[in-house]
Amino acid sequence: MSTPSPGQEQTTSALPTVTLTAALALLSFVMPLATDMYLPAFPRMADELNTDASGVQFTLTSFLIGTAAGQLVLGPLSDRYGRRTPILVGAAVCTVATALCAVAPNLSVLIVLRFVTGFSGAAGLVVGRAVVADVASGAAAARLFGVLMALGGIAPIAAPLAGGAVVDDAGGWRGVFWVLAGVSLLTFLAALAFIPESLPKERRRADGMAATSQAARSVLTDRAYVGYTLAFAFGCGALFCYIAGSPFLLQNVLGFSVGEASIAFSVGALTATVSSTVSTKLVGTYAPGLLLRVGLTALLAATTAALLVTLAGRLDRVLALSLIGIGFLGLGQVFGTATALAIERGPHAAGTGSAVLGTLQGVLGAVLAPLVGLGGKDTATPLFTGMAGCSLVAVLSLLLTRNSPPVAEPSGAPADGAPESTASAAT
Repeated sequence: MSTPSPGQEQTTSALPTVTLTAALALLSFVMPLATDMYLPAFPRMADELNTDASGVQFTLTSFLIGTAAGQLVLGPLSDRYGRRTPILVGAAVCTVATALCAVAPNLSVLIVLRFVTGFSGAAGLVVGRAVVADVASGAAAARLFGVLMALGGIAPIAAPLAGGAVVDDAGGWRGVFWVLAGVSLLTFLAALAFIPESLPKERRRADGMAATSQAARSVLTDRAYVGYTLAFAFGCGALFCYIAGSPFLLQNVLGFSVGEASIAFSVGALTATVSSTVSTKLVGTYAPGLLLRVGLTALLAATTAALLVTLAGRLDRVLALSLIGIGFLGLGQVFGTATALAIERGPHAAGTGSAVLGTLQGVLGAVLAPLVGLGGKDTATPLFTGMAGCSLVAVLSLLLTRNSPPVAEPSGAPADGAPESTASAAT
């Protein structure tokens, strides 16, 4: 496939090619890899950087805040300037910032660089989702989002194991960031080669912040969009609670070794990935809205049961892992379907809609992760309380989508070439 020149306007009129899908999957792969791969290095980082665990933890918090802020800024910019430029610039900056993390002289510099990494790397997430909305709609979009979620789900499976291997080698924690810089560079090259411009000039919002504000208002006043977005964000919130609390649950409460805990964490991520893959097959037969409701119901049932068992003092390894597995099966049905249904509510502002979706997800992650640890290191109650609470909010959010009107272009929004919405049929 020939490489489009930077100034070339090239659009995708058919369903995504294998190479485009692979490039978009790589964009969705990098950020969870950057989140999870360096977690095994925290103890060594604390020693080398003369800080405590909370100081090192703040490098993750700054990364999540940067990711949220980046999506909020870069998504609307992609509605104005097109998709390709923000993706390429973001990937390039992310590569440089990640390499600088590997040579950071102290904790303060590392915290700043992690924010920059999150902000720039967010382009791949938020603009990548907008590209999907540009080239597909309805069941096809839900299927493609499911494929990206499934492929992106490989990162949480492999990241802790790969990170531990790199840390134990001579590379140490700095070696982890060199590996991440290499992956970011590969992402930039893949985007350069295989992601063309998917938003034609006639569909761009060229009238500055006023248009961006109008686009934001148009999606935020659509109660169905808000409902699907909240369902997605709080479903992800349950996942963030698990990510933050799982080391204590698996090691301190259930008594697994570090190696056994890493394997258990990876199995959970694998379960969600397999479920996302199955979702891409089911979406051709069942409506995305139905799959979303089933997934959230399974998540709520599993997390509520886990909380009740924990409060009753009857939590053991088999029961805990079984309920967590059921919850992850439900989550796999949520990610792609909720994303597709939310973004399709605003075809005139897919970048802005994607930005709000991703920003809320990132903010929730940054807020919930430290809250899970407030109850102490030797109890699972805060973890399952957070997961069950997020699951309940996600289920209740779907009430906003009931009897929602069909998608309509707001006055003044560019309509030429806009994808026909099938959200009403999907729900």
